[in-house]
Amino acid sequence: MITLEEYLDGTGAEQELKELVRLIAAQATPIREAFLTNQTYAGTTNQSGEEQAAMDTWADRHITEVLQRSGLVREVASEEQNDILKIPESHGEYAVVMDPLDGSSLIQVNLAVGTIVGIYDHGTVMQPGEKMRAALYMLYGPMTVLTLTVGEGVQIFALDNNNQYVLLEADVKMPEGNLYGSGGLRTVWTEEHARFIDTCEQEGYKLRYSGSFVADFHQILKYGGIYCYPAVVGKERGKLRLMFEANPIGFIATQAGGAICDGRMNVLTINPEKPHQKTPLYVGSKGLIEKVNGTLCT
Repeated sequence: MITLEEYLDGTGAEQELKELVRLIAAQATPIREAFLTNQTYAGTTNQSGEEQAAMDTWADRHITEVLQRSGLVREVASEEQNDILKIPESHGEYAVVMDPLDGSSLIQVNLAVGTIVGIYDHGTVMQPGEKMRAALYMLYGPMTVLTLTVGEGVQIFALDNNNQYVLLEADVKMPEGNLYGSGGLRTVWTEEHARFIDTCEQEGYKLRYSGSFVADFHQILKYGGIYCYPAVVGKERGKLRLMFEANPIGFIATQAGGAICDGRMNVLTINPEKPHQKTPLYVGSKGLIEKVNGTLCT
């Protein structure tokens, strides 16, 4: 079977980018091992006012320290940190955005959670998602799965018993499919979003929504459909973070032939104004994203 190292060696990615991808991917094992002793809440909140699970802070601290020691990264922006971390002594020029542990509220009930990462060059995280050099997520389910793009399509790897990633599925293409999931209470959905979801339900789409963005997106990537976290009444900018969640997942989606939008425009073209900027989000099969734009813009 093809290993992660063998796959990366066959790509056009530069050596330091390959090293950085391998380094981040290797953190799946210590993160997963830490679940058992980090089951509670930390008693703190993040920049968005959300209560942090102990695993949120553990994973954030762990990955940040690994990136600081690597010498490959100039800037790190994390959902769990208020400010961008600058590493001027680094010899590398990469910049990393991350959600260290997406869906952490599900750890205590043993549902799938994940780590989302985007990588830029030129030493700054304040770039639109379309400028990303690589994006990946590690999904901690029955298997530990790495979904990766270095701008040459999407590959899915699984971690074997020897802690080595082996290729599970190459050149993943997102089908149109018939799955959907939407965050936000129905009572505060906008009329446009409610109309779109009604159309999906009338056409026989199946609801899949766990509360873990990365896990729900992985289903969409494999089977096709759409994941939504829309603008809602009182929160017109939505809930998900542009830099840490939307852009890496959107970059992967587009590399698999899917698409992403905020209901009106391609999210990946947005120049971020601040690290914790939020955005409405629709990501999934290309035909459905076109339908979203047609429904919400009318």
